[in-house]
Amino acid sequence: MRTSSGNHGPFLSHLLNPTPSLKAKARSFFPAASSRTWRRRSLLLSLPLSILLSTPTSAAAPAPSYDPLSDSEKNASAALSGRVSDATQLLDLARDFQAKGDFPQALDYFSLVIRDYKDFAFSEYARVGRALALYEIGDREEAIAEMEDVSISLKGYPEIHAALAAALYADKHAPLLAENQFAIATLLDPHYTDLSYVRETKHWPPSLVSSLQHFITLT
Repeated sequence: MRTSSGNHGPFLSHLLNPTPSLKAKARSFFPAASSRTWRRRSLLLSLPLSILLSTPTSAAAPAPSYDPLSDSEKNASAALSGRVSDATQLLDLARDFQAKGDFPQALDYFSLVIRDYKDFAFSEYARVGRALALYEIGDREEAIAEMEDVSISLKGYPEIHAALAAALYADKHAPLLAENQFAIATLLDPHYTDLSYVRETKHWPPSLVSSLQHFITLT
């Protein structure tokens, strides 16, 4: 049986001969889809090759930290810190006893610092306190020897020069040497001309304060 285009049913005829509105919708749909595909391809082609070839990975692990100190160096540092702390506490105790006027106890603690921590530079300041305590308890010969020695190792430290000046004048009857030491002390710190300063601020023992008074008044 022959068929012709004119004999198609309504539904088949509609498919074979779409209406103008259907043609317009098809043209508007397919070019748009093609345009989006083209834009995606253009974007991919514009990316650097390293990005295209890279694969997603988890966050990089942090690099291991570098510690320049060995365990033995850390242990030595901790031991040194402990010794410094112990020595400082002893020195503070000695000065507390000195401030209270307990010079025998001050002498014991100053002596401990000098004996056990003589490798520390601040042990020289403990020697100053020890010399003052020795002077007070009556061992003036050793006290003056200590002052003379420390006046060299701590040259320019005004307290030791002032103390030595007082002792040289009162006990050694050496006014010229005393004047030289006192000139150094007062050039660096004029407070040492004030008896209340050495007594109340520096906590000198009464015997050394008396010797300094004799020197200042030339009596």
